[in-house]
Amino acid sequence: MEAALKNYDDVDSWKTVIFLYNAALKEVGTKLEILNDEFQHVHRYNPIEHIKTRIKTAESIVKKLKRNGHETSIENMVRYVNDIAGVRLICSFTSDIYRLAEMIGNQSDLKVLSVKDYIKNPKESGYKSYHMLVAVPIYLSDSVVDTKVEIQIRTIAMDFWASLEHKIYYKFEGNAPEYISRDLKECAEMVSALDERMLSLNEAIQECLDQQKDFDEPDDPEEAEERMMLRKEISLE
Repeated sequence: MEAALKNYDDVDSWKTVIFLYNAALKEVGTKLEILNDEFQHVHRYNPIEHIKTRIKTAESIVKKLKRNGHETSIENMVRYVNDIAGVRLICSFTSDIYRLAEMIGNQSDLKVLSVKDYIKNPKESGYKSYHMLVAVPIYLSDSVVDTKVEIQIRTIAMDFWASLEHKIYYKFEGNAPEYISRDLKECAEMVSALDERMLSLNEAIQECLDQQKDFDEPDDPEEAEERMMLRKEISLE
C-alpha cells in the first residue's frame, strides 16, 4: 500500500488509505457471509452469530503511533498500525472459533500474516480472543493493492466481557485500581467456565440427536421396513 500512496499529498493519501481499508472490509465481510451461508447449507448450522466491522478513528491511530514511539505520518500509519480495518466475528462456542479460523486460512486470495491466540494464551487482564491479521488484494482500475485487515474471533461471552472491560478501563484511561483489575480477571475466569460448560452441553445435545438419528434411520433395510410397519400399526390404533 505504501507504494500506492507515493503520488498523493497527505490529504489525498488519507482519503485513499480510508478508501482502501473500507474496500478491504467489504471484501472480507462478503467472504465471511458466504462461508457462513455455505456452512448453513451443508451442516444446517451457522457458526457466526454476528459480524461487526469498523475503521479505526484518526485520533486512535495517532495515539497508537505515539504510544509505540512512531512519528505521525500516513506511511507509519500503514506500516505500523495493523488494526485500522477490523472485523469481529461473534460465535456461539469456542469450537466455532478454530473452525472459522481454519476456513479463513484456506481462502486462496487471503494471505494470513500473523495469528495471536489469546484463548490458549490469555492476556494478563483475562482478555480472550483469536486474532488473525490478513492481507486482502484490492483490485483497482490500474493496480492491485494488498490491504491489511485484523479479524477477531470470539464467543458471545468473551465479547460481553471484553466490551465491558474496555468501557471500564476507558473511564480510568488505562489506570484502573488494582481491586477492579482483580475483579475483572475473576469475571473473565467465570466467562471461560461458562463457555466450557455451554460447549459441553452443546456436544451432549448433539450426541443425543445423533443417537436418535441412528435409531430413526437404521442402515439395515429390513429393520427400516419393520419400523415403518410398526409406525403404520401404531397410527391405525
